[in-house]
Amino acid sequence: MLLSTQTHALSDAFGDEKAMRILAENGYDAADYSMFGMERPDHFLNTPESEAHIKNLRRVAGEIGIVFNQSHAPFPSYIPGREDYNSHMSKALRRSIEITAALGAKIVIIHPITLPDSDAQREANIRLYEDLRPVLREYKVRAALENMFGGRDNATGRLTLAACSDVLQFNEYLDLLGYDEFTACLDLGHCGLVGFNAADMIRGLGHDRLGALHVHDNNFADDLHTLPYLHKLDWPQICAALREINYAGEFTLEADSFIFRFPDALKPAASRFMSQVGHALTATIEE
Repeated sequence: MLLSTQTHALSDAFGDEKAMRILAENGYDAADYSMFGMERPDHFLNTPESEAHIKNLRRVAGEIGIVFNQSHAPFPSYIPGREDYNSHMSKALRRSIEITAALGAKIVIIHPITLPDSDAQREANIRLYEDLRPVLREYKVRAALENMFGGRDNATGRLTLAACSDVLQFNEYLDLLGYDEFTACLDLGHCGLVGFNAADMIRGLGHDRLGALHVHDNNFADDLHTLPYLHKLDWPQICAALREINYAGEFTLEADSFIFRFPDALKPAASRFMSQVGHALTATIEE
C-alpha cells in the first residue's frame, strides 16, 4: 500500500517542488496535490502559465521516485446566492481535473454541496457531478465524493450532518452516479464529528465504493486534521476494517495541521515523523 500525504503545508512553506523533494526524502511514496486557493480567480493555477509548472512537477516527481496518487480540488464547490463565485468555481473544478490528469493522478477529491434542504442538496449534487462527468471521461480521472459535516448545533454543540455524512446516503450517491467516473474518499476524521464510527463506515462503503482516504485524527468535536494517535480515533479498528474489505487504494494522510504548528525549520522533521506513523499504520493493514 502506498503512503501518501497532501502537499499543502510543505508547499505553503517551501513551494511545490521543494515540498515534493522533502516528501520523497521522508519516505512517502505518493502525494495528494493540494489545489486550495483556486477558488480565487487570480490564483496561479487558474492561469495558462501554470501548465509549465505542473509539467515540471510531474517531471520532478518521476526523478525522485514519487507519484501523485490523487489531488484535492478547491472548495466549497458551491455557495448559495453567490453566482459570481459559483460561475468561477464551475471553471476551477474543470481546471482541477485537467491538472490532476497532467500530474498523472487518477482521482480528484471534489467536495459535495451542502444545503439545508435534503432534496435540494441531492438535486444540486447530482447536477454538480453529472456536469463534470464529460470532463472526467475526457481526462480519464475519477471524482471522489467526500463525507462532510455541517454547522454546529447551538443546543448540543455537536457538528451537524451534511452531504455524504451517513454511509447510506454516501452509497446512494455513488450507486446512482456509477463507479466509472466516481468513487468515495472517506475522511476518517469527519466520521466521528457527526457521530459515526470510521471503521463501520469503511465496512459500509466496502471494497467497490471506497477508492481513497483522508487520514487524520480529532477529538470528535473539532476538525483538527492532526496526526493519528493524538486524539480519539481507534486506529487498530480502522486498520482492521481496511484489511477486511481488502482496500485497494492508497493511505493518504490529511494531517497537515500537525505540520503547520511547527516553524519552517522543523516542518520537514515533523513531516518525517508523520511518515513513520503512516508506515506503521499501513504495516498493520498489510499484516
